[in-house]
Order: sequence, then C-alpha cells, then structure tokens
Amino acid sequence: MADHPQIRAVDEIPADTRRGGDVRTLLSPKSVGSSSGFMGVARIAPGDKISEHYHPYSEEFIYLVSGQITAQLDGVSHDVPARHGLFIPINVRHRLKNEGKEEAFLVFHLGPLAPRPELGHVDTE
Repeated sequence: MADHPQIRAVDEIPADTRRGGDVRTLLSPKSVGSSSGFMGVARIAPGDKISEHYHPYSEEFIYLVSGQITAQLDGVSHDVPARHGLFIPINVRHRLKNEGKEEAFLVFHLGPLAPRPELGHVDTE
C-alpha cells in the first residue's frame, strides 16, 4: 500500500500493444502501490482497436480526451465523441475501435482490483 503521493510521467511507461492500441498503465499497485484500482492512458490509431475483453472484478471508467471511438459493449455499438465519459460495468464485454480519421486519446481507470492481477482481465478474441 502506498504511503506517500507519487507523480509519474506517461512517456516513461512502456507501451502495451498486445491487444491493440498503445496502452500505458500509469498508476497501479505495481508502479505506485495503489490498493483500490489503477489508471492509465491509451492511444488508438485510425483503423485500430483494443480487442474485446471483460473485467470480472472491476468497473472501467473512460474519458475520451480527443478523437472518437466506437465502443462495442456486449455486442452493441455506441459512438463516443471527444470530451465524453464512458462507464463499463463489471463483466461487460467491450472492444474499443477507432473508425475515425484522427488518433483517439483516452484516460481510463479500473476499480476495484481483482484478487490477483491475472484474474482481472479476460480476453474474448
């Protein structure tokens, strides 16, 4: 558990591109000792996507800073424009696609944490 405030630079975080997009987990139990959730940023290039998955223990909160995405939530598409928030409940399958012409940039937060990191994310494609 963290016992002091911390500041981290996103450019110092390696990109995770395994599921599509450029995802960087900025503040997490591993990086800052958080105990209730984690947050980061993602960039999704035009035509790219973050593949479908769900979180069995966590709600996900997304704020789209710029660009636009199509969020497929349990198979239903929802357009999310810049400067809008998206709430994804526990166990909802979701995929984020950029069908626009400019890069999408978003901030995400998940909480609460899964009992173990490997249980927190389930890929479905």
